[in-house]
Amino acid sequence: MELVTELDERKRKILKAIIQTYLETGEPVGSRTISKYTDLNLSSATIRNEMSDLEELGYIVQPYTSAGRIPSDLGYRLYVDELMKEKEQEVAEIKELMIEKTDKMEKVLKQVARVLASNTNYATMITGPAYHRNKVKFIQLSKVSEKQLLAVVVVEGNIVKNHIINLQEAMDEETILKLNLLLNTQLNGLSIEEINLAIISRLKEQAGIHSAVVGSVIDAVAKAIAPDEEEMEIYTSGATNIFKYPELADRAKASELISTFEEKQALAEFAKETMEADNGKENTGIQIYIGDETPVQTMKDCSVVTATYDLGGGMQGTIGIIGPKRMDYENVVDNLKTLKNQLDHIFKKS
Repeated sequence: MELVTELDERKRKILKAIIQTYLETGEPVGSRTISKYTDLNLSSATIRNEMSDLEELGYIVQPYTSAGRIPSDLGYRLYVDELMKEKEQEVAEIKELMIEKTDKMEKVLKQVARVLASNTNYATMITGPAYHRNKVKFIQLSKVSEKQLLAVVVVEGNIVKNHIINLQEAMDEETILKLNLLLNTQLNGLSIEEINLAIISRLKEQAGIHSAVVGSVIDAVAKAIAPDEEEMEIYTSGATNIFKYPELADRAKASELISTFEEKQALAEFAKETMEADNGKENTGIQIYIGDETPVQTMKDCSVVTATYDLGGGMQGTIGIIGPKRMDYENVVDNLKTLKNQLDHIFKKS
C-alpha cells in the first residue's frame, strides 16, 4: 500500500490509538481521549493537527460535524496489515522458543523418570506439561485457497494451533479482514468457559452470512485449549522393577503391566483424570490410589502415587509411581515432593 510510507511513527501511534479506542467503544474518537494515552505524551493541540493530517491522507474520517474521527477502510487495512505482520513474527518466535524449550523439557523429564525409578525401585511415569484454563491471545484468519481459510489460534502459554476451515463460497480479503477484527475484539483475553452462548450468538449475528466461519473458529479455539491425550508425551522408566515383587511377578500380570507402559494410552487417560481432579486447587497435592481405586485395569494389584506439577501459566503435568500395595509410601511421597520442587525451579526460572 503506497500511502503507508507517508506515516511517521507518531502518526502511526495516533492512528493505532484511534482504532483501538473505536474498537472498544464504537464511538467516534476525539483528540482529548487520545491525549490520555500515557505512552503518547502529546498535547491535545498536537494530536488535533496529526488527526487532521491523517484525515487528509484518508486513514480516518469524520462521520458528522463536531464529532470525533473513526477509522476508514484504508486505516483499518494499515492497522490490520501491521498487526498481522507483528503477530506473524510473534508466532514465529514462540514456535522457535517452544522447540528449544521442548527439547530441554524432554531431556529433563526423561531424567526425572529415571531418577525416581532408581530412588524408589518402582516403575515411574511422567507426562509432558499440558495447558489448562488457557485464554485466547490472538486469532489470525488467512486465505489458503479460494475455498479454504487457515485459522491460527494462539492461547495463553504460547501454544499455537492451526486449523483449516472449508468455505461454501470464496471470501474476499476485506471480509477476512473484518472477521479478524471481529474475532480478536470479542475473544482475546477470554477462556473457553467465558466464551458463552451469548458471546457466540453475538459474534454469529455480527458475522452475518459468514456465521459458520465463526462457529469453526470457536471449535478451533476449544481444540487449542483442551488437553489432547494423543499429543500428550509420557516418559516411563523402571518397568522391569515390577519383577522384583513376587505379588506382581506373575507372568500374565507382569506382561499386562509392561504392555500398559509401552502402549501408554491408558496412562495418558489416567494422567488427564489426575490433573482434572487437581484442577483449581491452589496446592496441587499428592494422591494415592490403592488397588481397585486405580482407574487403570492392569494396575488393580498395585498402588499408584501421583503428583501434579505446576510450571505456572496453567501448564501442568503428572508424575506417577507404580509399585506393590506394600510400597514404602513415605519414601515415595518424599521423592515426589522433592522432584516437584526441582521441576518448578528448573522451568519457572528458565
